Amino acid sequence: MTDGPAKQASLPPDSTRLLVIRHGETAWNRERRWQGHLDIDLNARGAVQAASLGPALAHEPLDAIYASDLQRARKTAEGMSHGRGLPVHLDPALRERAFGAFEGMLHGEVEAADPAGYARWRAHDLDYGPPGGETLADFHRRVLDAVTAIARRHLGQVVAIVTHGGVLDCLYRAASGAPMHGPRTADLLNAAINRLEYAGGRLHLVSWGEAEHLAGLALDEIDRA
Repeated sequence: MTDGPAKQASLPPDSTRLLVIRHGETAWNRERRWQGHLDIDLNARGAVQAASLGPALAHEPLDAIYASDLQRARKTAEGMSHGRGLPVHLDPALRERAFGAFEGMLHGEVEAADPAGYARWRAHDLDYGPPGGETLADFHRRVLDAVTAIARRHLGQVVAIVTHGGVLDCLYRAASGAPMHGPRTADLLNAAINRLEYAGGRLHLVSWGEAEHLAGLALDEIDRA
């Protein structure tokens, strides 16, 4: 893993460069409230973060931009699409994990209401799913299928994907060879730039957590080890 922008190099025709980005901050991020599939907007800081992405990536080639269809991701993606003439392709498969009955609740409220379930979530138990939500195994499968399909669609190109913290965790683990269960070890900062490459039928880690354009304005996900 490296810090700072990756060196631009010619891209082999059988690989895809992916810039994967967590959406800008929301009020619920700051409150430690579970969002999941609920469609929460950016807060004022998140809007500033989204606007910073266009200038940060102005000198980088982009062939396509994808985003989760939830507005916090869509509006963040629009921050980098301005001036490029590229549409933002919305894909519901890039949504955050569905947390079912826990969506809208504070983390402390979930822990108090279901301490055993909360502990399984914190431990990244692959077989655990909140009531009415997705298991972690199903979520991983959805994310990797969606991103692999995008990468295969754009071989030889550079693609930006704006999505959610849980999605980035799945991608980091797949690209770095980290196990899909257990505490995470990578930062998942709002609006930071993370670089992957799809080649040889799998994801590879190039760099992670470029946040110089944010001037310290990014929150991490709350379950950091």
